[in-house]
Amino acid sequence: MSAKVAVIYYSSTGHVHQLAQEVHAGAADAGAEVRLLRAGELAPQSVIDEEPDWYENQQATKDIPEASLDDLLWADAYVFGTPTRYGNVSSQLKQFLDTTGGLWFEGKLADKIVSGFTSADEMHGGQETTITSMYHVFMHWGSIIVPLGYTDEAVSAGGGNPYGASSTHAQKNPSKEELAVANFQGRRVAETAAQFVRGRV
Repeated sequence: MSAKVAVIYYSSTGHVHQLAQEVHAGAADAGAEVRLLRAGELAPQSVIDEEPDWYENQQATKDIPEASLDDLLWADAYVFGTPTRYGNVSSQLKQFLDTTGGLWFEGKLADKIVSGFTSADEMHGGQETTITSMYHVFMHWGSIIVPLGYTDEAVSAGGGNPYGASSTHAQKNPSKEELAVANFQGRRVAETAAQFVRGRV
């Protein structure tokens, strides 16, 4: 049986969005049913309007549905993405995570397969701490975290982050090597989740 995977992300200027698309593609290639979803925006529109890249990404992704708690109930696996904010999760994605208390209390998030990815301006700009801070949430949920490790040569070629796909903003777009890691992460999560789904059946 195939798994159901929710790729839930926040992206201001589009870097994380591009990674999310590759995670989605990788999971779909592995046979999963996948939903690409975004966390709601919190910044005032007047601020976004003054930043060309932010505004352009907002308009380009406005038709992507906002994530809901129903999406978490639907999915067997989640892959969360966020830009790093001082080595931590963006407020937009954090707000969504903070709404999950009821599902956590009911045990509805336990034993879900989960992973995370990120992007930052600098190579040492907080990618690892951002991903592991997300993983703290997932440990509280009782979810099963699937890191990349060094399970595919794409990981080292794309920067060597064993916790999850990550990208730096040296260019406007993630490199092809970074996108390949995101694609692999989607496949790895979908394949792992499918094993659990088969086991439950």
